[in-house]
Amino acid sequence: MNRQSYEEAATSLLAATNNNPFAFLGPHEGPAEGGGAGRQDASSRCIRVFRPGAETVSVIDVRTGTDLGAMRRLHDDGLFGFDVPRGHGTLHYRLRVREDGRVFDVEDTYRFGSILSDVDRYLLGEGTHLEIYRKLGAHPMVVDGVSGTAFAVWAPNARRVSVVGDFNRWDGRVNPMRFHPGSGVWDIFIPDVQRGARYKYEICASDGTLLPEKFDPYAFYSEVPPLSASVVWGLGDYAWNDDAWMRRREDTAGRDQPISIYEVHLGSWMRGDGNRLLTYAELAERLVPYVKEMGFTHIELLPVSEFPFDGSWGYQPIGLYAPTSRYGTPDDFRAFVDTVHQAGIGVILDWVVGHFPEDAHGLGWFDGTHLYEHADPRQGRHMDWGTLIFNYGRNEVRNFLIANALYWLEQFHIDGLRVDAVASMLYLDYSRKEGEWIPNRYGGRENLEAISLLQQVNTLVYDRFPGAVTMAEESTAWPMVSRPVHLGGLGFGYKWNMGWMNDTLRYISLEPVHRRYHQNELTFGLLYAFTENFVLPLSHDEVVHGKGSILGRMPGDAWQKFANLRAYYAYMWAHPGKKLLFMGSEFGQGREWNYQESLDWHLLDYEWHRGVSTLVKDLNRAYREIPAFHECDAEGDGFSWIDCTDAEQSVIAFLRFGKRSEGQEPSVALVVCNFTPVPRTGYRLGVPRAGTWREVLNSDSAYYCGSNQGNDRIETRPVPSHGHMQSLELTLPPLSTVYLVPDGP
Repeated sequence: MNRQSYEEAATSLLAATNNNPFAFLGPHEGPAEGGGAGRQDASSRCIRVFRPGAETVSVIDVRTGTDLGAMRRLHDDGLFGFDVPRGHGTLHYRLRVREDGRVFDVEDTYRFGSILSDVDRYLLGEGTHLEIYRKLGAHPMVVDGVSGTAFAVWAPNARRVSVVGDFNRWDGRVNPMRFHPGSGVWDIFIPDVQRGARYKYEICASDGTLLPEKFDPYAFYSEVPPLSASVVWGLGDYAWNDDAWMRRREDTAGRDQPISIYEVHLGSWMRGDGNRLLTYAELAERLVPYVKEMGFTHIELLPVSEFPFDGSWGYQPIGLYAPTSRYGTPDDFRAFVDTVHQAGIGVILDWVVGHFPEDAHGLGWFDGTHLYEHADPRQGRHMDWGTLIFNYGRNEVRNFLIANALYWLEQFHIDGLRVDAVASMLYLDYSRKEGEWIPNRYGGRENLEAISLLQQVNTLVYDRFPGAVTMAEESTAWPMVSRPVHLGGLGFGYKWNMGWMNDTLRYISLEPVHRRYHQNELTFGLLYAFTENFVLPLSHDEVVHGKGSILGRMPGDAWQKFANLRAYYAYMWAHPGKKLLFMGSEFGQGREWNYQESLDWHLLDYEWHRGVSTLVKDLNRAYREIPAFHECDAEGDGFSWIDCTDAEQSVIAFLRFGKRSEGQEPSVALVVCNFTPVPRTGYRLGVPRAGTWREVLNSDSAYYCGSNQGNDRIETRPVPSHGHMQSLELTLPPLSTVYLVPDGP
């Protein structure tokens, strides 16, 4: 390095604009101050160190422990140089620093090479590095016998990127990173930085603008919000104890299996003394036995990826790779999932890749350009939500998202991903007026890049993780959402049935006297019930923003409200489709959900609420134990109307069937709903089998705090009705749903 090059490099380093610090700092050929024949004769090699705040720095030969001498101060701001004596041989050195009255030895960051291979960088650029999270981010490791942390971040348009943290006084001049021009990745290995260290990236944009310090997109852990630093953690070596669950998981999530999902917001399911948040460990101790007792097969968690604003409930994530630190560490979350699995229950995560928030420390304007988001607001901004949209067509962004989906399933044994707001991803004109969106290359409104991303994620999940499922919250008539990709579908395992939810909630909210005019809202869903693999969702979205609770939507006095709710739940559990219920709804919480408080568990001291809870428990048991209710949830031959036309009395009756096999009658169940407060006796319905039928569930039972009207065992009579040669005369309790099955095993 000649003298001019030395001066330029030193000036840019001190000004924190040097994008190639490894070419200047650390061991190099030639004298420390560059050029000069005299210096060159004295030394063929040098070491340069930048250590602001250091009083002195010496070079220690690690092999012999010899202090080779003090480094010369080349600049008052902390640039030191050392000319290695000729003939010294290969030098393995450490630095001895006197700083703030202390003397300590440190490794020189700039003597270590890159931990990224050419293959890593190539696959990232191609968008196919499925485990890129093992390379980007912060990874504690040992390099050349030295313990520290390797950092790597993608910021292709930055002039300079530095790691800042407690370990360098948050000074961006101290640890500028190495740039790999072909891939846009910056990396550095910093010795002595261990798990638990706080850090961010300080990024200087191409025009010299110093950006707000950035959260690591691939961080595995973070400070507890509202603090926003990333925390060095690593993937760890958690010892799982869920082998039995993982082996049989594939048998639990198929279309012919009973899937009943309890949707949970971890921060408000239950709280501790003083309204404090429970930890992952405390939640495992309390939530898991409760879900087991209630008979749900899966827990679905509102997003746990780190997010800054509590009021977003997790739906505006900053750290897609970091389980929120609000409840503990990543290993604490692993232990939570492990406990759930050991109880024989699956875990589904809400996965939010439709948008991300604009917080200054997040992904937006990451390297001084629109890196993760589209530059054009007609493509890159959700006007309704004030959030940014991922550029799904950019290879590195696709890689970030695809690897993230696989990360949760691989590293945390997650059993399913429910993808949030899929409709907002599929349509370029989603919630936009004319002129506010850009058509695709064919002139259409379909987001081809988002479609491709979802198809790729679904294909990889089902290929690599047997028994794992994906679910789409998709609110439009987009075809084949839950059909295989090779047939032209999006490849999801299940789709939320938003139409069923909207129609039936509107129906059940009506005063019974008006329901005769709205029977179609109760029955319309059966026209398309088998076009997708549906989940029937009564989710968190139905108990917020002034909508009140599910119980609060029921008309009438208190008795009628609870009777309506029980009849509605029993109808839902009998309807084709898997089930999902948001926490609190299972015992009839009366007020709207508040994410800042615990559920109203004291309500279980009251018999009406206990009745709803007991009913849900029994519905889950009936759903599991009676094959007719789950084996053909997504098959047209698993359902048959008996009568959907009795609008005048607001009664519907239908049959559910299990799988048919040669020489064996399928399981069958009769479901009758009376959505008026008028009990009806002698109500005749045709049934497909002669003999005795017995009532196996009645939402009006005294067990559930009902009026206890109903049926026990009833013999068919040879009176043709509803297309069958025999029929039953039933008592239909007020505001009720009853299940009957042929007597026998």
